[in-house]
Amino acid sequence: MIIGICGGTGSGKTTVALKILDAVRDRAIYIQHDHYYKDLSHLPLEERRKLNFDHPDALDTDLLVEHLKQLRAGQAIERPVYDFTVHSRKPETVRIVPRHATLVEGILIFESAALRALMDIKIFVDTDADIRLIRRMRRDITERGRTVESVMEQYEKTVRPMHLEFVEPSKRYADVIIPEGFNPVGVDLVVEKIKGMLP
Repeated sequence: MIIGICGGTGSGKTTVALKILDAVRDRAIYIQHDHYYKDLSHLPLEERRKLNFDHPDALDTDLLVEHLKQLRAGQAIERPVYDFTVHSRKPETVRIVPRHATLVEGILIFESAALRALMDIKIFVDTDADIRLIRRMRRDITERGRTVESVMEQYEKTVRPMHLEFVEPSKRYADVIIPEGFNPVGVDLVVEKIKGMLP
């Protein structure tokens, strides 16, 4: 079973995914679309920083689709590792072995028809833009070594426009919409549904 968890940046996708993972224990694996950013090591660092990371073309979605097909077929994968501080993939990979459920999380996973076709359940986490921006700033500053100015500039230039063009419209593909980020009742209902579908 493949479960997609989509929503804007800072919406609470990871929180929802981890809550589901905690409930199903060792029967699920978790993959973030963010690990599949294309390798930009061939470009100078300043050039990398100028690129639009919120556009579908920034991600190697074809590889993620192939990996999900392999997992569904019972084969292990070598998941890429992406370094957000220098915008390139690390040489090492992470081996992931298949389990009964695969959680796939990302802002653009519902934009891809090929990805959607693989999903048994599609969850959209819907959170107000101001809350998402605050969460994005906290994460990018503390975890990705960015400045307040760089986060704000990226948000205005690419994050918000790409959200309006790609992420928000993809909400129509969701089977379930969880409002206001982490909504305990919504998450509990989803968890019970997933538990009922697992062997």
